[in-house]
Amino acid sequence: MLTIRKALIGLIIVLIVLGLGAIWLLRGDTAQLALDKTTGPKPELVEAAPQWFPTIGIAKPVGWAAGEKPVAAQGLVVTRFADQLDHPRALTVLPNGDVLAAETNGPAQRGPGGITGLVMGYLMSSAGAGEASPNKIVVLRDSNGDGLADQRFEMSNPGLNSPFGMVLREGRLYVANHDAVVSWPFTAGQTTLEGKPEKLMDLPGGGNHWARNLLLSPDGNLLYITVGSASNIGERGLDAEKGRAAIYEYDFVRKSSRRYAEGLRNPNGLDWNPRSGELWTTVNERDMLGSDLVPDYLTNVPVGAQYGWPWVYWKKNIDWRVNDPMPRDMFSYVRKPEYGLGSHVAPLGLVFARGGNLMGEGFASGAFVARHGSWNRKPLSGYDVVFVAFDNNGNAVPKPPVPVLTGFLTKDDKAHGRPTWVAFARDGALLVSDDTGGVIWRVVAPGAKPAAAIAPIPATPMPPAPKLGTKFIVKPTMDSDLTKPQN
Repeated sequence: MLTIRKALIGLIIVLIVLGLGAIWLLRGDTAQLALDKTTGPKPELVEAAPQWFPTIGIAKPVGWAAGEKPVAAQGLVVTRFADQLDHPRALTVLPNGDVLAAETNGPAQRGPGGITGLVMGYLMSSAGAGEASPNKIVVLRDSNGDGLADQRFEMSNPGLNSPFGMVLREGRLYVANHDAVVSWPFTAGQTTLEGKPEKLMDLPGGGNHWARNLLLSPDGNLLYITVGSASNIGERGLDAEKGRAAIYEYDFVRKSSRRYAEGLRNPNGLDWNPRSGELWTTVNERDMLGSDLVPDYLTNVPVGAQYGWPWVYWKKNIDWRVNDPMPRDMFSYVRKPEYGLGSHVAPLGLVFARGGNLMGEGFASGAFVARHGSWNRKPLSGYDVVFVAFDNNGNAVPKPPVPVLTGFLTKDDKAHGRPTWVAFARDGALLVSDDTGGVIWRVVAPGAKPAAAIAPIPATPMPPAPKLGTKFIVKPTMDSDLTKPQN
């Protein structure tokens, strides 16, 4: 009896220790900064607090009841464009007004191994992101112009494999699967995808960040493709990151591709700044440095740009957790992001305001961003759509983002939904996909006139080259050091 009693006491002590350890682990790191302090052109960066176990803060999905909807900013109204969808994510609006919505999820067996992988798998499943991918593209049609999709057609095809970004070009629909860009013959108004797709180019598949986005250049001759990293900071070695954390450019004329920019941990949204003509993107930064680090960002992307991942964040901050040696002289060419969107907000969709939109004067010049929401920050961050104002020179205004849609979280931190993508409908309304809620929301300013077109900044021509044979002669004056004796 004494032996059994001692064993029971020992077991109880072990369970208490394990319970206290679990409580300590799960309490995580609480943010010390207000979220807005980690936004703007100069976000506040605290001292890094590396973690071997991530802070856990996931919003359990509860969906939207009939009649429920997000909270729109003053002067705006939000309604349902379409609902009862299965993880709608990327949106593309066709010339005839049809809206394509990718119903999708990540491929099987993605993500890291070990404790981090187990935690991430559990959290993503808890957030409604662990199901098998529907692998469908849904055509949504508002046939009578009342702001509600009254027709829908599901397009399935064996060639769809975790599809995400979509663009229509010269009679073909290009789709970014997680592992390749493929295309089918397609015209606006079509409601099926027939036959085997044609492959344009392979992509590194799966990984922590599986979603691949697409954007055409204004003239349609170039295609831009985002590819996120396979890990947080390259902890499985840089061989696993070959071809990742980058934006690619495909040239339809030359039929070739190149790496356009790199060092972007997980680029997602892509759009052209209407004033400057620059390519801009949203980027999800690294995790497990505490709830206040690292701010995700919105930035322009010049050709050849390097943003530092995995060694550097925000231009001059070294991540000492990275084992692989940093390239020589990296600080001389790493770029600083243009605008912080907040730590762990997970920005995805991006669209700039343009002529014809119905969002009103307060949202006439700037970018709309869908912040999908955190899984490892306390308190939760994101779960909203925000507007970043831009000035007449095409630069982000140094102010915090303006809320456009909120109310995706309940008072007890459960999630009605998670905004994922933003796009403008043909009539000028802002469309917002909500993958967890299964809804596409429509936002307008009632009574607003279609916005005026944004005039691009005039190009400044290069000065003419000097004429050949011109000679430049420098003559010293009496005061010149050239006339003074040298000691």
